[in-house]
Amino acid sequence: MTDLLDQAPHGDKSGDTSVASTELAIEARGLVKRFGDTLAVNGVDLSVPRGAIYGILGPNGAGKTTTLRMILGIIDPDEGVRRIFGEDRPQRIARRIGYLPEERGLYPAMKATDAIAFMGSLRGLSQAEGRMRGAQLMEEYGLGHAVDKKIKELSKGMAQTVQLLGTLVHKPDLVILDEPFSGLDAINQGKLEGLIRQLAAEGTTVIFSTHVIHHAERLCSDVAIIAGGQVPYAGSVEVARDRLPPQVRLETENEDGPWRDALPVSAHREGAAWVFEVPDTGIEPLLRSLIEGNAGIRSLSIERAGLHDAFVQIAGEAAAKAMESDEGEIA
Repeated sequence: MTDLLDQAPHGDKSGDTSVASTELAIEARGLVKRFGDTLAVNGVDLSVPRGAIYGILGPNGAGKTTTLRMILGIIDPDEGVRRIFGEDRPQRIARRIGYLPEERGLYPAMKATDAIAFMGSLRGLSQAEGRMRGAQLMEEYGLGHAVDKKIKELSKGMAQTVQLLGTLVHKPDLVILDEPFSGLDAINQGKLEGLIRQLAAEGTTVIFSTHVIHHAERLCSDVAIIAGGQVPYAGSVEVARDRLPPQVRLETENEDGPWRDALPVSAHREGAAWVFEVPDTGIEPLLRSLIEGNAGIRSLSIERAGLHDAFVQIAGEAAAKAMESDEGEIA
């Protein structure tokens, strides 16, 4: 196993950073998983630093959940190895891990604090300690009024929050969240983002999968993009964005004039604006031509590519459209 983990990753290393094994919360090399004739995951490599907020991006069916389940030891890979905090048998350190699966589920007749305590008991907490911590967490996250309510009496968002708190009640060093934002309204999504930031600030490693890019862009310093069971990119969000050149967005008072000759041939209209890459000669000659040509500059901005644009460039239009379709279905 050590030999395989010491090998270089298989995929695109353009965004990878070299991190010593002792500084990693998760290492995965060459993970492969088949279900019958279906190749669900095909050679996935991941390196998640300790204390990071790490996003796994991809449309539904890309292999995100299967990858997380292999990392956790819920299912074994057909090929490849994985380690959590250096341990290649994740079940041995289950008490250090909190896991929120994509499929939510709590006993409807159970009280909220009892549900949290039950989840804590699966990670080694006593029922009494779990209830005490559960009540404290519910109070801290604005659910103190619902401590003694049954799950079936809670709203969907409240029930999901209770399950999330059950994931955290044993104070894990690593929290893995599979599509945690799905089904939450904007307010609860914002609360969850705040909780993730708080966990990271306290030194907890957080890894979450999502098909909604803006969550990862706001929260993560590093991401892995999964498409078709493979990872075409894993690394810094900033490096991913810098794979595309900055874009100029220009709006003018006048529609035509000699200044138009100064625009690059790649310039195209998006609504009222001209959009194009920053010219090789820089922005100053263009500004001079716009002013001298009486373009009437209404606005001019230079914008870095967003993570969505980077995702399209890395994973392709089809994967990006699948992500957008998934987001629409969830909404």
